[in-house]
Amino acid sequence: MVRGRRAAVLCAAAVLMQAGCGLQAEQDKPAFESVEKLPEKLAKDGTTILVGDPGARTTVHLYEDPRCPYCEDFETTGGSPKLREMMLDRRARGEYTMASFLDDRLGGGGSKRAVNALRAALEEGRFVEYHEVLFANQPEESVDGYTDAYLLELAGQVEGLGGPEFSAAVKGMKYRSFVTASEKAYEKAGGAKEPGGPGTPTAVINDKRIPMEYNGLLYDGAAFGRLLQQISDKPWEWKVTSL
Repeated sequence: MVRGRRAAVLCAAAVLMQAGCGLQAEQDKPAFESVEKLPEKLAKDGTTILVGDPGARTTVHLYEDPRCPYCEDFETTGGSPKLREMMLDRRARGEYTMASFLDDRLGGGGSKRAVNALRAALEEGRFVEYHEVLFANQPEESVDGYTDAYLLELAGQVEGLGGPEFSAAVKGMKYRSFVTASEKAYEKAGGAKEPGGPGTPTAVINDKRIPMEYNGLLYDGAAFGRLLQQISDKPWEWKVTSL
């Protein structure tokens, strides 16, 4: 990132929070040993995937499309690694709504197949690891690269995933209804101003959305990490207008 852009991102973090940092211990529970140990489950709404300690006071709700290259930037070199650290330390928990609108925009069915596969991975308790692998190996956006064969190949990188039940779920689009409902949840999140959805990636932290003009924070891991830490330390100072 060029110096001028980085300065703008750092200023954005300052604007979004009032003054003051000051570290506070989140809780006395020990950290999770690895991402494999992070709790994960489907929320009662049937579309949101919950990851991490439900008692963490900082919640980051992410809206992503598996084919979106900006989501890949966030997940691999942007803010996601910092979020993962905080989830492991129980300072934050993640929520994921997986969209698939890029299939309609670009053609093909790769996003839908990937979201279905992610739901199948959740059923096996391997959503976090598989989600990470998919974005680390994302095909070009214009290429409908998330084929059944490729999704199963990537599952081979996740220990404990790729068995016959997972394979059948991927090939048979077992969770097609989840894919449809998840896309509708994404579109609903845009509200009246954004009827097609808020764009991906979008981050909503403690029920307050990072505005589009400050979205550069998502791609600067250090700045995003500082913002999350500040919110964790002083959640009452997180002042962005609610989504």
